[in-house]
Amino acid sequence: MEEMVHVTLLGKRYTVPASLTIMDAMEYAGFKLIRGCGCRSGFCGACAVVYRMLGKTEIKVALACQTKVEEGMCVGRLESYPVNKRRYNVDELSRDENIVGHLYPEIYSCIGCNTCTKGCPQGLNVMQYIAAAQRGNYKKCAELSFDCVGCNICASRCPAQITHSAVGLLARRLTAKYIEPPCAHLEERVAEIKSGRFDADLAKLKALPAEALQTMYNARVIEK
Repeated sequence: MEEMVHVTLLGKRYTVPASLTIMDAMEYAGFKLIRGCGCRSGFCGACAVVYRMLGKTEIKVALACQTKVEEGMCVGRLESYPVNKRRYNVDELSRDENIVGHLYPEIYSCIGCNTCTKGCPQGLNVMQYIAAAQRGNYKKCAELSFDCVGCNICASRCPAQITHSAVGLLARRLTAKYIEPPCAHLEERVAEIKSGRFDADLAKLKALPAEALQTMYNARVIEK
């Protein structure tokens, strides 16, 4: 007989199989997830949750699609954390100025507590890429933040109220625009898209049923 555990999901107690992830357990319990479920593979950052173990005071964070349920787990959702993301036109930004520090001056309020790194479900060294941004080393910041999925769990834990994901995104954009060499393959593909070369193919795909799209997606050849 499959092992079962007792969990509290959004304030209600359920008994679910111990083999399930938090996301699967919610659906097992009857929740219909139409938001905050995304890719279901840990790459979109849409399923951030907060939880504590029954009787414990420590609040933990995770992505629901990656984290298995445990006995006594009490789960709440963090569907969209309201980060302070600045607006800008990347074509008007100059690499010679301290653009990141100007748009996100709160990075200089970092106290080095490392809660951002501890909370990252991707295992990124978040505090270090913020430190790189402080030094104006945008390439290093871009490299360290490259796998960020923008779940903003780090921001929810930060006493300095830094928007880490937005800082990393800006650094990656600046790096791509001013530091790394141009990507000829990408420029060619963008030109093809703008010319309308793929419009007919896209229209055909949009007309297909979901099952056919799923089959095509699973059988796709991944370009290297």
